[in-house]
Formats: sequence, structure tokens, C-alpha cells
Amino acid sequence: MTNQASQDLTDNAIFPFQVGETAVRGHVIRLSGVIDEILQAHQFPDPVSSLVGEATCLASMMGASLKFDGKLIFQAQGDGPVSMLVADYTAGGALRATASLRAGDLAQTGTALIGKGHIVMTIDQGEDMERYQGVTPIEGTSLAEAAVAYFAQSEQIPTAIRLAVGRMSTPGEPDRWRAGGIMAQFVPGEGGTRERGEEILKSEDDRDVWARAAAFVETTKDDELLDPMISAETLLYRLFHEDGVRAFTPQPVHGECGCSGDKIAAVLSRYSEDDLRDMVEDGAINVVCEFCRKEYQFTPQGEPSGAP
Repeated sequence: MTNQASQDLTDNAIFPFQVGETAVRGHVIRLSGVIDEILQAHQFPDPVSSLVGEATCLASMMGASLKFDGKLIFQAQGDGPVSMLVADYTAGGALRATASLRAGDLAQTGTALIGKGHIVMTIDQGEDMERYQGVTPIEGTSLAEAAVAYFAQSEQIPTAIRLAVGRMSTPGEPDRWRAGGIMAQFVPGEGGTRERGEEILKSEDDRDVWARAAAFVETTKDDELLDPMISAETLLYRLFHEDGVRAFTPQPVHGECGCSGDKIAAVLSRYSEDDLRDMVEDGAINVVCEFCRKEYQFTPQGEPSGAP
């Protein structure tokens, strides 16, 4: 099988799985062109790009469990050089992500880039529906550790996560970003229905099953998450073949921002004439989408100019 054929089968998709007949369920995600497009648009320093890629994987794996049409928004806010990290997943597989930077050492890695702050997880079920939001302090040195702590504190769900982001080189072609992740959770019953705060690992057998599964997840290497020649099915077999593992139908993902000139014009219409005048540069109001970096131009009155 060619390298491209392998990528067609294993990339830009989320793979749900269950370990044997246990309550251990999870997702594997493999991103190539989607994450490359997101990261190339921003041209962040590599450590920041890695953090944005990890956040995209997290939002995707968490959002893939939604049982309704809606959006999951992952945010990390702190006092470090990355003041804000945002990634969201919309039902149907649409992904987008960005980061806001301030002065500081951008050569740091992991949560050191964010500093002291909070993780905010928001589930938006659409208009006329109440939003759910969970907030926890950032803990650990990596985004994976911080997410595990979030689930332990906010949801009381045992969770194990491994994430990897890197550049892949092909002779004669520019380097391209890839990202991958695996998340396993102990979720008894379909959907894990229970009272909030109720202990999940009630029996010694439950604890043994989870400890074994979590230990296997922690052995996952970066190359197993990034190598296009290692399929998600192959990875799951390597980790859980002794206990049996079922991989379910993959869920494709794609990059989609959702910005538009009409939406931005609607926002500009809320500003006063004086405020709009302050936004004018070289005879026009220029707006760049913080997610996809697409440029929009408007007249000094806030109307679409028709210019590219």
C-alpha cells in the first residue's frame, strides 16, 4: 500500500473504540492536512503550534462524544506568553483553533507557555438551549495532564490521554504538520449515566480494569500517533490485543472556520460612527479572522467594500 493510500485511510478522522466488554471507551484521532492548514495559517513559533495542535486533538476527541448537534469549545487561559488557547469541535466534524500571545518566552513548552490559569470547557447545544461550562485550574506540565485533571475534578471521570504534534518531512516537499492523540475513559453504562459526583470505580475489578487500560495508554509513543503508516486500528491492537478491542466507524473531520463578511458587518453595525472612524486605516476598515486569518475589508461606514 502506498504512503498516500495509507493516509487516505487513517488521517483526518476520529476512531471510537471500546476495550473488550469493559467500561473503558475512548477515541483515537489522526490529523494531517486539517492540522497543517490550521497551523500554517498562523505561523506561530513551533512550541505554540504544538500547543494549538494538542488543543485541537483534545477538543475533537471530547466533542466526538456529543450526542446532539452542538459545539464543544476548549479554552485555556493563563498569565503566560500564551494568554489564550482556543479550539472547538462542531458536530459533523468541523475544527478550528487559535491562540493569543503576549510578551514572554515562547520557547517554553507545554503548560509553561500558558502559565497559571484555568481550563474552560463549554458545550454549546445551540440557540434556546442552556450552555454547560466547566472550569478547573491548570494542573500538570502538559496539556494532556491538564485535561486529565479537568476530568478528575469537574466530571469525576477517570481519564488517560496521550497527545503528539510534529512536523513530517517528505523529500522534495515542504514540511507538513501532523497531530494525533488517544483518550481513554472509564464510563460505565451507555453514556455513563449517574449522579454527579458519584464514584465510578466502585469495585476492585473496576479499579484493576482501569489501571491496566490507563497504563497501556501511557505507553503510547509519539511516532505511533504521528506515523501515517501506523493506522489507528494497528495502534489499538498493539495496546489492547490481550484484552480485545473494538474499533467503531471512524468520524471524519475537516477544517471549517465559519467566519463571513456578513457576520463581521453585523458586529461592526453595533459600533458608533466615532468608533468606526477610529478603526479606519488607509481609507478602510480591515478585519482579519483570528481563527483562519482570512482578511475582510469594509468601508469607513462598516459596509462590505467589495475589495478582496
